Amino acid sequence: MERTTVRYEPPEKPPFPLAFGIGFQQVALCLPGIVLTPAIVIRAADGSAEYLAWAVFAALLVSGVTTVLQAVRLGPIGAGYPLLMGTSAVFISVSIAALTDGGPGMLATLLLCSALGQFALAARLSWLRRIITPAVAGTVIMLIAVTVMPIMFDMLTHVPPEAPPEAGPVSAGATLAVIAGLAMRAKGWLRLWVPVVGLAAGCAVAAFYGMYDTTSIAEARWIGMPNPAGWPVPDFTFGPAFWALLPMFLIATWIGAIETIGDAAAVQSVAWRTPRATDYREVQGAVAADGIGNVLSGLGGTVPNTTYSSSIAATELTGIAARRVGICIGVTFVMLAFLPKAAAALLVIPGPVVAAFVTVLLAMLFVLGMRLVVRDGVDYRKAVVVGLSFWIGVGFQNEVIFADQLHGLWGDALGNGMASGGFVAIVLTLFMQLTGRRRHRMETALNTESLAAIDNFLQEFASHRGWNEEAKARLRSVGEEALLCLIGAQDSDDADETKAKRLRLTVAMEGHDAELEFRAAPGQHNLEDLLSALADSPSEAAERELSLRLLRTRATSVRHHQYHSMDILTVSVDSGSAP
Repeated sequence: MERTTVRYEPPEKPPFPLAFGIGFQQVALCLPGIVLTPAIVIRAADGSAEYLAWAVFAALLVSGVTTVLQAVRLGPIGAGYPLLMGTSAVFISVSIAALTDGGPGMLATLLLCSALGQFALAARLSWLRRIITPAVAGTVIMLIAVTVMPIMFDMLTHVPPEAPPEAGPVSAGATLAVIAGLAMRAKGWLRLWVPVVGLAAGCAVAAFYGMYDTTSIAEARWIGMPNPAGWPVPDFTFGPAFWALLPMFLIATWIGAIETIGDAAAVQSVAWRTPRATDYREVQGAVAADGIGNVLSGLGGTVPNTTYSSSIAATELTGIAARRVGICIGVTFVMLAFLPKAAAALLVIPGPVVAAFVTVLLAMLFVLGMRLVVRDGVDYRKAVVVGLSFWIGVGFQNEVIFADQLHGLWGDALGNGMASGGFVAIVLTLFMQLTGRRRHRMETALNTESLAAIDNFLQEFASHRGWNEEAKARLRSVGEEALLCLIGAQDSDDADETKAKRLRLTVAMEGHDAELEFRAAPGQHNLEDLLSALADSPSEAAERELSLRLLRTRATSVRHHQYHSMDILTVSVDSGSAP
């Protein structure tokens, strides 16, 4: 079934005026967030105005370069889709801690080191999928809101001494009311512009009370760049504060990568006229480009960045998924970096207005974390993981758990709720994986000569669990057809090369189904796409198509995830009624 809403697929080239028009709209939507995130971090840490100007300049440059990189895809780096990159709210709390404890130099060093963890995740995404689960990611995302909200509540009181007492509450209330009201009622393009409209309303009220000072806007140059003296140099002293903050930065980096994974998978679902299975090689490329963005952020002395989900909504709404749009977005960001007056107009937004704006975003971020947890399914085991991790994180963040006993390195590391809660979630998930149902494993060659060994392996598994003959036959048939499909997906011209490839098969019970996981060398074709195409195939099927049809009818579900290093085919088989 074709998607008629897609006007331009990624490889296609819309006219440049159209591409720039679509790109400029997305830039206008995301520019406040990209500029205000470093402003929030640096203001909360009492950073200098010189450093703030440089950090905003570098953030725009990095956002532009990485957005282009996501679109063009250089080798294994980049998704190949118009994914907009911008500063990440995930890093607000840890970046404030880094600036407070060690200054901009230590923040730069932490970003450079934590980016290595992002590259590792991109390279070994298939290995870590059972540890960094949606439940873990959702818990940490909820804790991000817990750690940043107190900072935002404190900013509500940042008003000039000469302003009347009601200036802060009224301007913040106006911002909150407009954003919340439009978010619940607006439709179409107006819904995408809700943050911009809310900021404008809050600034208008603040200007009425004399809180919106335009002096710096008038003094800013139209074209230029900030004083390079504000560019911080990485600090490689690696003191106690660095080691205390590094785990928090690694967790934040992985959470940002998980957000990128979700965005890279989501954009694939709206970018093609004919729906296709998620290509995890492109997801790996998106995460690698995200890592490059963190490296550039560290070298540039600004806060890190990540993908913005709003670009996916814009792609779905306009039907334009061409890479050319991503290139135009990136070029626009780079141009804006050299327009200081545009950044100055955003940097003078009063603290209460910014706090109200970010409060709405954090509230939505909290719900996004809840949604990730619920979407993955919540049984009592996951409930223990999520509940314990969240409330332990809240306890440490608010210094009500062993506050008197935690000092020095441990106090700094566990004092951040995101770090302590995320650590607990990962440990509990690892424990659940290691103590779960035993997985039966076998390794063999990826060729038809292995059919007999796989058949004996599956028959022994089913007999040990008391399956009836019909269920045994179904399991053995699925194992045979899955192997033949994997062999057919290789499409190697060298028969000896194909014969030398190895296959690892694991099987375990998941509820009433047996879950078979085939790990093999990377192939050329995605079996989910081939299964989807069977409806349009002629009835006279080729040998591989026959295996696909049998696999589709006898398996409960078929999921084929392709990575750069391996293919993972997961097939579920109903156990039927055991005697």
